[in-house]
Amino acid sequence: MNTIRPCGCKGVRTCLTCEEDFQIAKPSLCKQFQQELEPWTYCIKCQKFYAGWDTDQTDREHEDHQHAADKGLHLPGLLVQEQFLNHDEGTTLMARLDDMPWTISQSGRRKQNYGPKTNFKKRKLQVGTFAGFPQGTEYVQQRFKEVPLLRDFQTIEQCSLEYDPTKGASIDPHVDDCWIWGERVVTVNCLGDAVLTLNFYDKQQPGKYNLDLVPEYKNELLAPLLSDDQLANFKGKVLRIPMPNLSLIVLYGPVRYQFEHSVLREDVTDRRVCIAYREFTPMYIDGKDREKGDGVREMAKKFWCIK
Repeated sequence: MNTIRPCGCKGVRTCLTCEEDFQIAKPSLCKQFQQELEPWTYCIKCQKFYAGWDTDQTDREHEDHQHAADKGLHLPGLLVQEQFLNHDEGTTLMARLDDMPWTISQSGRRKQNYGPKTNFKKRKLQVGTFAGFPQGTEYVQQRFKEVPLLRDFQTIEQCSLEYDPTKGASIDPHVDDCWIWGERVVTVNCLGDAVLTLNFYDKQQPGKYNLDLVPEYKNELLAPLLSDDQLANFKGKVLRIPMPNLSLIVLYGPVRYQFEHSVLREDVTDRRVCIAYREFTPMYIDGKDREKGDGVREMAKKFWCIK
């Protein structure tokens, strides 16, 4: 079904609504990962992965001093910062987001998208209707300057995403586009706990995700890509990363480019809202396509009030 359904889904993307309305059988990716791959879960405090699927169990094991350093796996390219927002900030931010209209998206999600018009297949960029970001969210971007990894981060797209468990909301494994979106993939969790799931991406389709462009700027990455020998440690594994409420998550380097990431339906048990932030690739910052990005950069400096 390639046409957009009333729920917003199309193609292989489904939610509980269209699965029931159109009798679509969707295999459980969660069960597939559990049956076919060896699970490892990230301990935020140790900054390493340990064997196991359950993120809560991994946290309890840390508190019980069960995490031996030599038993953990280190994967460069991941930052999880708990309590990036405090409780009052989270409550206020959610009120501001809900004062603005949500639009339906795929796989049981809703979104609020502020950014340029992009065509990933044709690699075309336009300012379009982009006029900046809601002023009520400006302080979140300003706080990035307090995070060493993000001090020079310029947001050129901000997208609020709502995951509704009653709709079976999820997002399938993918790599964020590499033609226009830069290395750092930033997410701020505004409401609800969830888990990010990583699986090793074996490049089988040339040009998929525009990954063929990464060699043009791989020498500028904040964390170098892993060699085949290093990647061998992660093949056959599924990696689980807790995303606590009010936390900041940044994917970069190997995590950004050598793994697909997803949010499984089974990991969304309450309403979850996050804001995803994207920057330009080096070609659009100081490379051959800089002038094409100038208009977007100018708009990205603006914050507007809700009338």
